[in-house]
Amino acid sequence: MNSERTYTKQALFLGILLTTTWLVNISFGSVDIPLKDLFQIILGNSGSKESWNYIIWNFRIPKSITAILVGSGLGISGLLMQTLFRNPLAGPFVLGISSGASLGVALLILGSTFLGSYFVSFSLSSYSITIASSLGSFLVLSVVLIAIKKIRNTMSILIIGLMFGSITAAIINVLSYFSSAELLQQFIFWSFGSLGNLSWQELGVFFGIIVFSILCLLKSIKPLNGLLLGENYAMSMGINLKKTRFLVLIVASLMTGVITAFSGPIAFIGLAVPHLTKLLFNTSNHKVLIPTVAFTGAILMLTCDTIAQVPNSEYSLPINAITSLFGAPIVIWLLIRKQKSTI
Repeated sequence: MNSERTYTKQALFLGILLTTTWLVNISFGSVDIPLKDLFQIILGNSGSKESWNYIIWNFRIPKSITAILVGSGLGISGLLMQTLFRNPLAGPFVLGISSGASLGVALLILGSTFLGSYFVSFSLSSYSITIASSLGSFLVLSVVLIAIKKIRNTMSILIIGLMFGSITAAIINVLSYFSSAELLQQFIFWSFGSLGNLSWQELGVFFGIIVFSILCLLKSIKPLNGLLLGENYAMSMGINLKKTRFLVLIVASLMTGVITAFSGPIAFIGLAVPHLTKLLFNTSNHKVLIPTVAFTGAILMLTCDTIAQVPNSEYSLPINAITSLFGAPIVIWLLIRKQKSTI
């Protein structure tokens, strides 16, 4: 009973913190919008300037929702990978899904060098990068699914994912070597990650896939808790290990693939958020961890995006740089603090 009250208080605290972080995030930007007008626009009224309505509803709010979906999805994907492989260094990108997405974008952008000017113009279209990234992710996911059917050892699947990452990195290096400076710059900018390029239609698709993936996990809480004690123990509990492994890999791959397709490869969040959540809430129960990891990932991502958006400036810093520069010291500090408390 006490633990349920504690978890309720924690959920309430995270909800308030997420709302506050979201409001702070949409209040910052290259255009200074007074708080009074900001709240008026959010409540459905018009601001003092018509352009402010457009900025809030067509740029800042979609960008903030994208940050919430990216942070939640990567956090949960990282938690699933760390549980499945029982490896604290496992993250959402260990299966090579993100590398496959990067390869798809590299073939589209850097491959334009070999395919002519018409292909260059196509590679600059609004949906082409998302489609190429999705196809690359799907290709690697298909190979991973084939490996799941033929390989029973979970660690072998992890190694295969890492090898795919090495292969795709090598191909991208070759393409980069023969590409022009302009195309190489475009690919590098994509690799920085971005949260502000989605329309409401794209955001609807993004939201639907993330929510569907999370709902698929609701029946896997008990198997995930069993996996923490090892595969043999999980099988002794009557858990269908093959089915659980398949579902976990599908969900993690689906979320990682769609996030990379819409926002680019976002570093650090998927690896660090599960550790950060466990340190803060001192639990390994996935019934608690899945929602708290989602909230923590969303809060951290919104915070990093707020820092990346330099106030009252037309410039914004690469989100990938901010997630690591801001997030890594926090995790290091928490680990040191916990270590001191146990001495």
